[in-house]
Amino acid sequence: MTGAPADELSRLAGLHGVAVSYRPAPDRTVTVPASAVVAALGALGVDAATPEAVRAALTERERDLRARLLPPTLVHWAGDSGDPGALAALPPGTRVRIETEEGQEREATTAPAGAYGNGEREPEPYRASAPLVAGLPFGVHRVTALAPDGRSGHAHLIVAPDRLPAPAGRSFGLLVQLYSLLSRRSWGMGDLGDLAELAGWAGRVAGAGFVQVNPLHAAVPGTPTDPSPYRPSSRRFPDPVHLRVEDVPEYAYAEDRERLDGLLARAARLRAAVLDKGALIDRDAVWQVKREALEALLAVPLAPGRRAAYDAFRAAHGQALDDHATYYALAESYGPDWTTWPDGLRDPRSQATARARAGLADRVAFHTRLAWLTDGQMRAAQRAAREAGMPVGIVHDLAVGVHPRGADAWAQQDVFAAGMSVGAPPDAFNARGQDWGLPPWRPDRLAACGYAPYRDLLRALFRYAGALRVDHVMGLFRLWWIPQGSPPTEGTYVHYDAEAMLAVLALEAGRAGAVVIGEDLGTVEPGVRETLHRRGVLGTSVLWFERDWTGDGRPLPPGRWRADCLATATTHDLPPTAARLTGDHVDLRDRLGLLTRPAAEERAEAVCDAAEWLALLGSLGLLDSTAAGPPGTDEEAEVRAVHRFLLRTPARMIGVWLPDGVGDRRPQNLPGTCAEYPNWRLPIADREGRPVPLEELTAAPRLRALLEVFARLGDG
Repeated sequence: MTGAPADELSRLAGLHGVAVSYRPAPDRTVTVPASAVVAALGALGVDAATPEAVRAALTERERDLRARLLPPTLVHWAGDSGDPGALAALPPGTRVRIETEEGQEREATTAPAGAYGNGEREPEPYRASAPLVAGLPFGVHRVTALAPDGRSGHAHLIVAPDRLPAPAGRSFGLLVQLYSLLSRRSWGMGDLGDLAELAGWAGRVAGAGFVQVNPLHAAVPGTPTDPSPYRPSSRRFPDPVHLRVEDVPEYAYAEDRERLDGLLARAARLRAAVLDKGALIDRDAVWQVKREALEALLAVPLAPGRRAAYDAFRAAHGQALDDHATYYALAESYGPDWTTWPDGLRDPRSQATARARAGLADRVAFHTRLAWLTDGQMRAAQRAAREAGMPVGIVHDLAVGVHPRGADAWAQQDVFAAGMSVGAPPDAFNARGQDWGLPPWRPDRLAACGYAPYRDLLRALFRYAGALRVDHVMGLFRLWWIPQGSPPTEGTYVHYDAEAMLAVLALEAGRAGAVVIGEDLGTVEPGVRETLHRRGVLGTSVLWFERDWTGDGRPLPPGRWRADCLATATTHDLPPTAARLTGDHVDLRDRLGLLTRPAAEERAEAVCDAAEWLALLGSLGLLDSTAAGPPGTDEEAEVRAVHRFLLRTPARMIGVWLPDGVGDRRPQNLPGTCAEYPNWRLPIADREGRPVPLEELTAAPRLRALLEVFARLGDG
């Protein structure tokens, strides 16, 4: 472990974006362990293990920074009047060539030294009257600079619109975990056919503007599968478990009808077990049946038009798609954990992997086709939403990261920080911090490749997203890195180039015409929300957290809420609104032994919290006359009043948690639990816990009455 002077280690860390301290509150600074700093630097390829290594690395880094002409990535916002700082600071006489994404080139030379005669003072550095970047199209371009002293530099130049697209107007929408949305046609869990049906109904009948779903990223293969949608194998490609098998065009032409009929019967039993017998959603069983059916469908030759569309998809995704399908083919033979595969197969670019890919060509083709089919049904759901009149459509969710043993971590090893995991430091809600088990991207490698993995990821998602929710959007600025084997308390923040990350987001969202919502709940670094707001990223506001924390701590009146946000009553990690109002969420945590204080104290606090909100709702005239008693007196009326309150705020988007429409009491995920609670496996149910299929849900008087709250939203 290093024994280098703290100031030297601090300087070295600062030059690589690694924090040596952080401020969880304005009046409190926490110093992180030196071991965390050394480990983070090591994951960035910087040896800081000894005092000598620190000094050598510091000298090398400072020398490199002095010598380089350009940083790896430059950002130019459309509204900026001049060149990015590094371009403007190039030495006089530097030759600059810019090659655009489309292959067009422009060249210029900064004014040479001595070009200013007759006593005219030569500016230093030279600044051209017309910026070098003037008139460049949006995109990621290549810049090459050659200085008079022989130094050369190369950079990626991101030219992005000033702001991300904004919602066309105010709208409300539904929030739902897709797996929980079963219909009488789905195969044991909600699927993309159900999503299209919900969007069509919500748009045409209820006037909704969007439907937000959980991440639909591809899961790590094998059984039992991690049910959490926030720890996927790949974020770039969706999971075929969400396919509606009967909607695949080749289904009509499959020859082995007896086999398909048998699979349909198995699917019906899975569906009935959940909807009629109270079973949990069994994702693994659903995938086993769907996979067998898809094997049969993929034996059907593609018609010419379908073949052309498939070939176009393969060409558009190129190497990334080949890698994705190869990982899943190899996982069938060697298991899902690529770190245990034979040595040669752990490298996606090795000759051994190339040989294995060729030998498994039929399995690679199978998984390639699955990615295409799923992409197609995702886009079909978005079309259904827009055709139903939704101005936004489907809001997809981008998870923070990926599983360390999954497809993306295997294919993109060069951009992930080995031996590190993303999480959160200790805070008022979790004194031990959190380790999410997700390997972070290396900011230096992202910058070196012009953020290509990030760009490609966003471009793939925006193929079918009307809007994108970015989980833990603060991760565009910094992430809490935890060394492998260390507790979350012994991590540190590593900073990213937020300007570049936001520019890429603005570029790809602008190309797609898509809104972006940042999940910015919890502790947020000063200035982050302001920067996101300036660039047009909407925030997230949850009613129970919106209090006057700098004043009297009471519920925040609607007029003081921010406008540029998605406002909701709850989320997948929080109790449904009915449970919050009745205190059922405290009883649940008490039964599971999760309370950190006496149950009586927790219940009293929950009652007080709900009473304060109901008092505010009553004072605003939002409560029906029947809901005048203690919290929970008229639960349905109180839930409607909560949503009338959200409508009273200036929020651009208002989300209705779909289970709130039938009185579901159970959270979809209970943080801090694993085996104790069936996270991510519950169907939508009514107040008695009876599962409610999509067909009954859309006809439920309680849901219709709740959505009637927003009937006049379009008029205002």
